[in-house]
This record gives sequence, structure tokens and C-alpha cells, in this order.
Amino acid sequence: MDAAELLKKVRKIEIKSKGLTNQLFAGEYHSAFKGSGMAFSEVRNYTLGDDIRKIDWNVTARFNHPFIKVFEEERELTVMLLVDVSESGNFGTQVQLKRELITEICAVLSFSAIQNNDKIGLIFFSDKIEKFIPPKKGKSHGLRIIRELLSFEPESKGTNLGEALKFITNAIKKKSTAFLISDFIDQNDFNAALKIANKKHDLIALNIYDERQNKLPNIGLVPMLDNESGKIRFIDTSSKKVRTHYEATAKKRNEEIQDQMKRAGVDYTSVATDGSYVKALHTLFKQRGSRR
Repeated sequence: MDAAELLKKVRKIEIKSKGLTNQLFAGEYHSAFKGSGMAFSEVRNYTLGDDIRKIDWNVTARFNHPFIKVFEEERELTVMLLVDVSESGNFGTQVQLKRELITEICAVLSFSAIQNNDKIGLIFFSDKIEKFIPPKKGKSHGLRIIRELLSFEPESKGTNLGEALKFITNAIKKKSTAFLISDFIDQNDFNAALKIANKKHDLIALNIYDERQNKLPNIGLVPMLDNESGKIRFIDTSSKKVRTHYEATAKKRNEEIQDQMKRAGVDYTSVATDGSYVKALHTLFKQRGSRR
């Protein structure tokens, strides 16, 4: 992709993402995500029932009357995008590839963060950490992230979610709101890393999938390529037994992922390549906002 083509794509996705951010996510984003702590705001007169631990003794001594410290939630967030760039993202049989959908979602989240004056950072991972962009504020930084999402080419094809989770736990010192965006096709055990990362950060998992991962059409003998391993298998989709087994295996896998996220206390939703990520994110944000 040359510079002119990249710039055109960046501009196109910027216009679309900004529109969605302004129309749909401004209110939900603000209410769905809390800041990292409480900051001192002002003092006021002590009233009966106030927590005496919050008395400002310096002001109290000066005016010979008890005053209470008032704290406000710090609104500034650090938003991190943990983006799976393994080879399985280059799959899609419906409207778009999984990688294209991930790019759009990340663009919307980036502009939502920028609009709210929050920091945004990015971690590309496969079976290793491919690239780390530390969190910063500002439109130019947000556009850099969009450019990287559109043009980045990973070195490796595999997936290791645990490596990404360990990295954010160690690399980002301040509590962040972290979006783990992947198709979760990973043979490695990442449960421990998931729990540890979610204790330090506010972790949200977005499972990106294509309908053909869950259901096969009846189109006869079909060669199936595993993008990450490069292996090809022939599957007889005309066999009802084969199709039923495929669907049952996919259903079990999806239920296991959902259960894993629930046990780790991670907010989780799925987005299909032919579905509405706008609706999925809107619902997720509203659910989180209602719990605050």
C-alpha cells in the first residue's frame, strides 16, 4: 500500500469513525468507563454523618471549624487496544475480513478516547509482541494508530493471548481500560494471565468471528486451510454428521471462552463479520454504565 492509498484509507475511516463516535458513543463511553482514582477537588463545612477521616485538619485549624475534603473521580483514562494480528484475522466469508472489522472497531474506540481527552495506546500481538505504541493523547497520535492498524504487517502467524496479557500487566503501570480484541483461536492456556491482567486493569474482551467458524454450508468436499499452521484438510460438508459435529465443536468452544471470561470477571461480547459492531459496543457500554 503506497502513501497516497494509505492516506485515503485513513481519511475514510476517520470520517466514518468520528461520525459513529459523535452520534452513538459519546454518552455511553463517558458513563461506561471510570477514571483511575479520586482526586482532591475542594473543602466544605463538616456536617453530621461525614467520614471524620476526610477532615482537612489544616483548614479546620485555620478557621477553628471542621472542614471536609471533597474528592472527585479522575476522568482521564488510559485506553489500551490489545489487537490480535495473527494470520487467522485474514479470514472472512461474509461482509469483510476479521482484520478489517477489528480495524474499524479500534478506530471508533480511538476517536472515542481522543474526544474524551483520554490517552490511547496499542499493542499488536501474534504469538509474540509485534509492536507497542505507548499511550498518548491527541488527534495526531490517534491518526498514527489508525495508520498502523491499516498498514501493519506482522512477522509471525500464530496466536498467544497469554503473551499479550503478560505484557500489558508489566508494561502499563497505571490502571487502564484495556480492550482485548481477537478471534480467540489459541491453543495455549491463558487463563492465569487473564485473571492477573484483569486485577490490574479493567479488561474488556471482544471476540471477532465469522459465521463459517460456527456453521458449514452443504457444498461438498472442501479444502480447509489453517492460516496459522499452513495445513490443508479436506472436509466433506455434504455429510450431515460432519456438519453437526463441526457446529457442536464450535458451540462448545464459544461457551468455554464465554465461561472463562465470566470466571475471570472480564466483560465480554462477540461481534460477527456480517453483524453490527455498533450495536454490540452500544449494548456493552450501556450495560457497563448501568453498573456504575
